[in-house]
Amino acid sequence: MNELARAAVAAHALGCLDCGKCTASCPIPLAGADYSPRRHVVDTIQGDEELLGNPTIYQCLTCSQCDQRCPAAVDYTGLIKELRALSFKKGGPPECPHGGALQSVMRMMADGGTQQDRMGWVTDDLKTKPETGEVFFWTGCTPYYDAFFPEFEVDTLSGSQASVKLLNHLGVEPVVSPVEKCCGHDLLWNGDLENFEKLAKFNVDLVAKSGAKILVTPCAECVRTWRIDYEKYLDGGDLRVLHLTEYLAENSGKLSFKEPENGSETVTFQDPCRLGRHLGVYDAPRELLAKVPGVELEEMAHSGRSATCCAGGSWSSCDRFSKQIQVDRLKEARATGAEVMVTSCPKCQVHFKCSMKDPKLSDEIEIEMRDLAEILADALE
Repeated sequence: MNELARAAVAAHALGCLDCGKCTASCPIPLAGADYSPRRHVVDTIQGDEELLGNPTIYQCLTCSQCDQRCPAAVDYTGLIKELRALSFKKGGPPECPHGGALQSVMRMMADGGTQQDRMGWVTDDLKTKPETGEVFFWTGCTPYYDAFFPEFEVDTLSGSQASVKLLNHLGVEPVVSPVEKCCGHDLLWNGDLENFEKLAKFNVDLVAKSGAKILVTPCAECVRTWRIDYEKYLDGGDLRVLHLTEYLAENSGKLSFKEPENGSETVTFQDPCRLGRHLGVYDAPRELLAKVPGVELEEMAHSGRSATCCAGGSWSSCDRFSKQIQVDRLKEARATGAEVMVTSCPKCQVHFKCSMKDPKLSDEIEIEMRDLAEILADALE
């Protein structure tokens, strides 16, 4: 059995009914692109090797909208991941957005040749442990996003600081490691399995040595990576991997919030694809928002299972179709009348803030963006 045949079997592609619901559901063709998930599935089944050199396999947002609507349960998102891995072995993907700079940093980490300043964001009021403890706080790449994208006025580190503040409020002093490395999410989804595996093994060993029983992260991509893609490296251990919103929802009885000083505030929530469709976490963020006095949630036309992706994928593609998806989503957020667009993934903030910098559209799409952790931390008693 050749590689494409194995990929087809693993993704249940042979069950494809050729109905086209995947293409009809995909936000990329809906934005005007000549893109078809169904065509990729058929080409895989037929063993068309040219598919591995086709740049359109890197256009996929891996948002899984098609997967949940497929009547034959074809795992198109998993198929794309496998096709990219096969493509990478044959010469690699096209150059990633931003010159592939972030991927280069990730590969440097994988090779062990980086000296990081991972603790510069931890302010004196935050209580953390450097090596061992019951709860491990996984920071993710937020220290890099703020440095890489200052022109977008990205402030993802505020979400990390707010997350630790909330854990401290619950009486938890989490481990925040000065030697944590990128989880490798973007390398995995761009086909670089070798460097992903190096990062995975290092990080799993790091957390194991800490003695932590729970790993908490505010990043939707990190929690998906740890819970699903790291499973085989965890070797059946008893580590619980939770998104921050899940952990807070489990301990919501210990959270106390004050009445607002400046009246109520209307917000809308952006469901991250990795947290929502990949992991099925929809209720926890909304339960937490409902506990904050003065915060009123107005849902967008597409929310929950039907939420539109931030169109950033895994730094795989950034074209005019991605931009159109982001613009349409921001207009949808504005249409709710909300003052703030709240999310639980720092990558969403990066992509939407990038789109908001369009001088011709800014008046139509600008909206304040904040991490859910910030909303909650500011409201603590």
